[in-house]
Amino acid sequence: MIELKSRRHTVDDLGSAIDLCYAKGWTDGLPVIPPTAERITAMLEAAHLKPEQQLSFIENRQVSVTAEKVAINAVMAGCKPEYMPVIVATVEALADPLYGYHGPATSTGGSAVFMLVNGPIAKQLGMNSGDNVFGQGWRANATIGRAIRLMMQNVIGTTPGVLDRSSLGHPGKYTFCIAENEEDSPWPAFHTTRGFKPEQNAVTIFAALGVHQYSNGLSATPEGVLTTTCAQMRFSAGTNRQPQYAMVFAGEHQEVMKKGGWSREDVQKYVFENTQMKQADMQRANIRPGPITAETEATIQPLVHTPQDLLVIAAGGKAGVQSCYIPGWGSKNGSQSVTREIKVV
Repeated sequence: MIELKSRRHTVDDLGSAIDLCYAKGWTDGLPVIPPTAERITAMLEAAHLKPEQQLSFIENRQVSVTAEKVAINAVMAGCKPEYMPVIVATVEALADPLYGYHGPATSTGGSAVFMLVNGPIAKQLGMNSGDNVFGQGWRANATIGRAIRLMMQNVIGTTPGVLDRSSLGHPGKYTFCIAENEEDSPWPAFHTTRGFKPEQNAVTIFAALGVHQYSNGLSATPEGVLTTTCAQMRFSAGTNRQPQYAMVFAGEHQEVMKKGGWSREDVQKYVFENTQMKQADMQRANIRPGPITAETEATIQPLVHTPQDLLVIAAGGKAGVQSCYIPGWGSKNGSQSVTREIKVV
């Protein structure tokens, strides 16, 4: 029998339990599932974890994140026990120095943890990679992402207005979790770019700002679609704030890339070369300081440091000519995306 260490609270009924979670500040503003011992134990057993097992250590906060605390928040988020391996891998990734938890979690810039799931587990859990991929309607997407945000708040202390100093935030801070559409993608699955085999399961986390959607129904070539993409993204170069970008291509644009024979590397190279911007144009737009000179007219600012800093992903509905890009958080040496294997026991 698993012995839990967390403090227990006695309530009269379900409504009282939900109200208690609100009173204690344990919710994200939406009602949560009361974490009973039975539900917590089921979460731990699904991942073969002991309650006291440390899943990660958040250095800047000096916080040990244990399996029991993660399981509690997964229950409150509405997760099924079989979701736990994805959540565990994500918690491990959050502690990676490349991600640099403290910066994106506390900044006024307001990033969220974008999660991309690859491998057979995505279909096994019923994760959405198609229509309305960033929207509502899929329990796995919604609750896995929500579990991470609740854990950040309740275990690490990333509370709005206290440690979380986001000026605006965005809806991804409730949940920001999708699967890649590997079946229809014109490219190998994203996690294979990180050294994983297609049959392995993996989650990639990315400190992400909001989703920027754009449309192009006029172009039948990759260059045509990406001209629109680059025009939308170019002014972001002026901030010198985003170390990486996620680029999510939906169904019709996937088909354009496939028919054009463009690899993921082709897309990265084209966008890297065509999103560069004159420093003088940034000054004219008041996104860079200083006087406009012949030198600033000749100085070119790239959007990211290398083509590989553009994370090219296939997801979204088959109908429609929309795709999107998602700026990352941080300065040129800021938070980097991290990929971890999802270990199914």
